[in-house]
Amino acid sequence: MTGAGGLLRFMLRRERFALPWWLAGATLLVLVQSTQSQNLYDTPEDLANLRRTLGGNTAVIAMSGPVRLLETIGGEVAFEILAFVSILVALMNMFLVGRHTRADEESGRAELVRSARVGRAATLAAVLGLALLANLAVAVLLFAVTAGTGLPPAGSVLFGVSVAAVGMTFAALTAVAVQVFESTRAAYGAVALVLGAAFVLRAAGDVGSGALSWVSPIGWAQRTFPFVDNRWWPLLVPVALGALLVTAALALLGRRDFGAGLVRPRPGRPSASPALGSPWGLAWRLQRGPVVGWAVGLFLLGAAYGSIGESIEQYVADNPEVAQFLPGGAADMINAYLALTMTTLALMTAAFGVTAALRARAEETSGRAEPVLATGTSRATWLASHLSVAVGGSALVLAAAGAGQGLAYGLTVGDANQVPRLLGVALGYLPAVLVVAAVAVLAIGWLPRAAAVVAWVAVAYCAVIALFAESFDLPGWLRRASPFAHTPQAPLEALTATPLVLIALVAVVVAISGYAGLRRRDVGY
Repeated sequence: MTGAGGLLRFMLRRERFALPWWLAGATLLVLVQSTQSQNLYDTPEDLANLRRTLGGNTAVIAMSGPVRLLETIGGEVAFEILAFVSILVALMNMFLVGRHTRADEESGRAELVRSARVGRAATLAAVLGLALLANLAVAVLLFAVTAGTGLPPAGSVLFGVSVAAVGMTFAALTAVAVQVFESTRAAYGAVALVLGAAFVLRAAGDVGSGALSWVSPIGWAQRTFPFVDNRWWPLLVPVALGALLVTAALALLGRRDFGAGLVRPRPGRPSASPALGSPWGLAWRLQRGPVVGWAVGLFLLGAAYGSIGESIEQYVADNPEVAQFLPGGAADMINAYLALTMTTLALMTAAFGVTAALRARAEETSGRAEPVLATGTSRATWLASHLSVAVGGSALVLAAAGAGQGLAYGLTVGDANQVPRLLGVALGYLPAVLVVAAVAVLAIGWLPRAAAVVAWVAVAYCAVIALFAESFDLPGWLRRASPFAHTPQAPLEALTATPLVLIALVAVVVAISGYAGLRRRDVGY
């Protein structure tokens, strides 16, 4: 463990920009949910109507949590947001641990650190200490925001600690995964698979007898029933599992070679595919996994949204205050609901577009772009190859989301035409998604070191404008800066060609400006 303290201070310095954004995102989610829920259900009668409406809706229960949480207004907040903020915090911990362990070994930074007076387990100890501090910050911030918005302090403490316990569980799980797998991508994929399974098991348990929820870290957090029963004992499970996983990670660390994993990657083909003879084929080969993963994930989320489309009228009838959050109010509730959920799916697709565009910067900083550019491949072709994944992948992901929503909604109402209808609606949001991806390209060209920050700020800005502009009473000029503000809110509004073409032209101009910046600087700068 020699040098763990110094490494922890170094890691804190490296995370001084990225980590606050994760913490701010989790805090903002809970703040908005707590404020809106207390405004909507400010009487026992409103809460009883909500419990009666949602109690028999298996799709909503699968998406959110156990109905027992709906007995109090604080429990309603936990019902709505605890699972999703737990996923966000779990991802924060996954990237936090992976970035300072396996990713540093791949890049060669860990070898430089290990050449000093640093113990073999110092890096792992330091990064787990960093994860512990980050999750303590999560617990404190969530306590502050829930108690600060008027919820009971005892439940607020338990709410924050429960989410932090999920985060530490996935930090320890990632610590094991980076010992097992030789690449960062494989480790992230394994942990993400467990996270997805945790959500599915929790959903199946809440809809059924509840037994499966006890197999899920998210289920453990919800089974504390904050603001309802305030049970602390379920947290003994993640504490015990976390200790076991940390012990396993330390044991596995001593059984593998530096830079290697316990599971060796299988060898590739003797000869490359003809598709890899061009930068276009290489870019798609590098990102085919994320494209498929995002498409499947948003297909399932779209199906979940579509499955409750038919019941939205009864839900709004029992809770009329909800209509103020739907675009167009209660005049056309189903299409207003579909427009709101489609906007949410489009914002998530914009997040995919940003990750696909930023892959070009990752290839550049890792040095893998130089061998490609050393051939006859121009900078324009190299950048365009990665941008093609952002464009084509975003179209595929949006289409999957629209198809999922159309399929589920069409099955509930007995109308197969909903599939092509909502698939077309989803693709109507593509120009706005591409503008956000183009901002990432612009930042790669002119502000390469801050490209990731600029791109994710753009995603967060569009999300706040699209989802919370009315709640925050934001000025009109601030709203108009988002491309989603100029996109027709289909299917509530008719899709027209003029705004979509203009938004697409803006995306093209911004992307070309990013290429102009790339031409003026050194590769790898």
